[in-house]
Amino acid sequence: MRSLLALALILAACSKSSDVLEDLPNSSLAGAPREDVPETRLESRLTRSVTIGEDGPRLDACGAMGQAARVGAKGLAVRAAPFADAKEIARMGEGSRAWVCTRSLDQKWLGVVLVPEAAADCGVSEPVDRKQPYVGPCLSGWVSSAAIRLIAG
Repeated sequence: MRSLLALALILAACSKSSDVLEDLPNSSLAGAPREDVPETRLESRLTRSVTIGEDGPRLDACGAMGQAARVGAKGLAVRAAPFADAKEIARMGEGSRAWVCTRSLDQKWLGVVLVPEAAADCGVSEPVDRKQPYVGPCLSGWVSSAAIRLIAG
C-alpha cells in the first residue's frame, strides 16, 4: 500500500501542472493581456494609461483632488504603471496637488493627473461621456496611495 502511495506521489510530481501565473490575473496590470506581462517587473517597460470618467457621465472625469503628504525631500515618484519598478516619469514635491482619477485593484496605487504650476485646464474637472484613457495636456501617471491625502471630492 505504501509503495502505491509513493508511486502516485512520484508520478504526480512528474506530471505537467498548469502555471499558476497563467491562471491568475495580475492586479497591478489589470486588463493587460497575459502575454504582454513580463515574468518579472524589473524587465517591464509597460505603461498603463490613467483612466478618467470612472464615475459616469454626470460626474467630473476625476472625482477627487489629492495632495502629496509626508514625501520627504526627494518627493513622491510618479510612475508609468502601477507598480514600484515601473519607469519614473516625474516627482511630486510635498504639498503638490493632483487630480485623483482611478486606482489599482489592490488599492496601493492611484492614477493621477498632475496639477501644473501654471494655470492650465487639464480637462478632468468636468464630465466625460465614457471611461477612457487620459490623453489631455497635463502629465498623468501612478503614485503610491499611501502618500496622497485627499483634500476635495
